[in-house]
Amino acid sequence: MTQSYRRSAFTLVELLVVIAIIGILVGLLLPAVQAAREAARRMSCSNNFKQIGLAIQNYHSNYKNLPAQMGGTSALGAMSPDFDCNRRRLSWLVGLTPFMEQQGLWEKISNPNNESVDPATAIPSTGGTWPPMGPTGNQFNYVPWVSEIPTLRCPSDPFDSPEGGGRTNYAASLGDGVDRVGFGGKNQIGVFHSSPTSLVTTPETWMITRAKASNRGFFWNRTEMKFRDIQDGLSNTIAAGEIPTCGRDLQVKSTVVQNRANPGCSPKTEADSVRDPNRPQFLLPTGLTLYQDSYARGTRWADGRATTTSFQTILPPNSPNILDGAERSDPLMSAGSYHQGGAHILMGDGAVIFISDSIEAGNSDACAPARDHANDPNVRSGMESPYGLWGALGSRGAKETIDEQLNQ
Repeated sequence: MTQSYRRSAFTLVELLVVIAIIGILVGLLLPAVQAAREAARRMSCSNNFKQIGLAIQNYHSNYKNLPAQMGGTSALGAMSPDFDCNRRRLSWLVGLTPFMEQQGLWEKISNPNNESVDPATAIPSTGGTWPPMGPTGNQFNYVPWVSEIPTLRCPSDPFDSPEGGGRTNYAASLGDGVDRVGFGGKNQIGVFHSSPTSLVTTPETWMITRAKASNRGFFWNRTEMKFRDIQDGLSNTIAAGEIPTCGRDLQVKSTVVQNRANPGCSPKTEADSVRDPNRPQFLLPTGLTLYQDSYARGTRWADGRATTTSFQTILPPNSPNILDGAERSDPLMSAGSYHQGGAHILMGDGAVIFISDSIEAGNSDACAPARDHANDPNVRSGMESPYGLWGALGSRGAKETIDEQLNQ
């Protein structure tokens, strides 16, 4: 009598086939899952920017002007300038805090307080109390300056702040100029002067025309701007842009290189000179002077200086960031992000648009608009931006015509 046996398990070949099929399915699904997650992060980032745009509108409605980039209290009469005042170096984001559901934080900033990150360390301000509007943005024992504001962080940016400052991924647009843009051509008390740290009360007349010629953006450092100053129209002018915060990995889009010869003329050539030719998205591994970490891109949300909370519409998004020297008077900062292929921008009317790395940027080696340019006699104040659509979107009153449909 023949007895038959029913097989109760997979053979090795069948098991390998099943594993292979599962592996293929995972391989097919994983990129889709990752893409869906990034799409969600990008949407969240866009929503953050929309909240900031609404905050700007509400701020202007209340005060009839824009929040100042590099505003605040001056050092005139201060016994301890870095602690008794903020030397007119606060970012545009500080004034927006009560309009971004951060009323509690604003109360701490706008009033004297005795709270410190390290209670064991004495408050160095006169009288042992932090002053109204706080100290300079690099004082990391001051609680508000190290606070992380969720609205200011893009979820695609993976980096935190080991140096202590609260980070931001959203920066003010300074337009398409370079000359004296870092401090707006003004000193600590808002007077036109060649020294950004001076307390001179008499303006230098030559600096007035020079600063006006190159400070062409929605924001002008140490200057109170209004919607009426945006002559090209709010819907045609960039108010702010996304920036990637520094991750110490030498990416060109998030690291600042200083001591470059002339960022305001031949900016593309100057910027390309710091790239690693074997890895164009990264800087040269040696031979460059990098800006210190605590002043790097987006590492201090309350600090209005160029490297931390501003950019220009000269080089396309995700381009290098360079400085003429340590003083930060003539910066060349770029927008950028950790999204694929571009970065968000906020228009003056509150619209949020994703701009591609490949946006038309005209002649990226042209000298930036200025009063008188020794290297190019054709450069003048009031000229149309030489940087194509990207530059035209950044300038507030050059009367360029925007024909392209920008995707929102």
